[in-house]
Amino acid sequence: MAGPERIHDPPGDTVGLVGTGHVAATPELIETLGARLARAASGTAEAGWDALIVTPGANLVYLIGYDAVPLERITALVIPAHADPFLIVPRLERLAAVASPAGDLQIPVVTWDEHDDPYQLIADRLGLPTHLAVDNDMTASKVLRLRDALPQVRLELAGPVLDELRQVKDPWEIDALREAAAAIDRVHARVGELLRPGRTEAEVGADIAELILAEGHTRVDFIIVASGPNAASPHHAVSERVIGVGDPIVVDIGGTMPSGYRSDCTRTYCIGAPPEEFLRDYQLLQEAQERAVQGVRPGVTSGQIDGLAREHLGGTAEFFIHRTGHGIGLLTHEEPYIMAGSPLPLREGMAFSVEPGFYIESTWGARIEDIVVCTPDGVESLNRQPRDLHIVPASAE
Repeated sequence: MAGPERIHDPPGDTVGLVGTGHVAATPELIETLGARLARAASGTAEAGWDALIVTPGANLVYLIGYDAVPLERITALVIPAHADPFLIVPRLERLAAVASPAGDLQIPVVTWDEHDDPYQLIADRLGLPTHLAVDNDMTASKVLRLRDALPQVRLELAGPVLDELRQVKDPWEIDALREAAAAIDRVHARVGELLRPGRTEAEVGADIAELILAEGHTRVDFIIVASGPNAASPHHAVSERVIGVGDPIVVDIGGTMPSGYRSDCTRTYCIGAPPEEFLRDYQLLQEAQERAVQGVRPGVTSGQIDGLAREHLGGTAEFFIHRTGHGIGLLTHEEPYIMAGSPLPLREGMAFSVEPGFYIESTWGARIEDIVVCTPDGVESLNRQPRDLHIVPASAE
């Protein structure tokens, strides 16, 4: 399940420079980015848009390798349907932009000064467009100023084109996700050492944060340590609640690797033996998660995978209150979403979580989450830690 966002790195022997606004360029990376830009332009034309506009965030990194700082001043990659792309940046960001792979791609960098209207610059360079798409994360203030500069234009969200590009991962992206999964698995392998009666969720969470960084992540994205009744809240973070004997504990953790790709994995623990009712429900949950994972293969729909998880839970399914999974890559949550009724067919290279759970208010909850990849003839689970309920001895020191 989820957390904040920030990005970085790609194929070959590149090294992501976290927080510097760019990644190191290699010929392989430049070729990859050039192909992505071409596909984005083709998608723009096929959608009937005059141009697609992308502001700082995962889409900008994906397309040109530039992890621009999101400011109130607009930075925007403009991809016309039938002309070369260009990058609009504040003058004070020009050096960062040309130092990124955008410079190696030889994308024209158009700078603007504080007294300029950058939205009018975009309008002037596009001529008289009638139909534009903006990336889904462009802020409302920027969208409205663009609309004011181009009042004749119909604006749409670019998600249908950009999500289509990003939801099928390149082989090197899958390698990066494997590395991220292995790193977070190493953290889960040590969580049992941190859980003992009398410790607070916050104390355990602080220790987990140190482990996430020690195991190779550059940033901690989120930590959920949800004990006892707090486990009934899927997005509980940590609190000062003292963990007690018999408490089920949901631990959902993830971070960002130097590659910019994310980890996300959930396991459920308990200090001492939990009630028999919880054990029965957890057994069903474990079987449901396994069935959903094993159901993954090309052509099966997202909705069918969600159904496999829900159907096996029986009466407990009414307490499964979220979708079964989400895509993962440069963001923790991205397409494809594994949810009831979705007709989206799975394709080779899609990477996503499979994470059924149950949440009984004021009582307890549980979740099991793995990141999986759809392969040519089935599925690869990137997380390898055991999925059994991890029972920590109540007397553990």
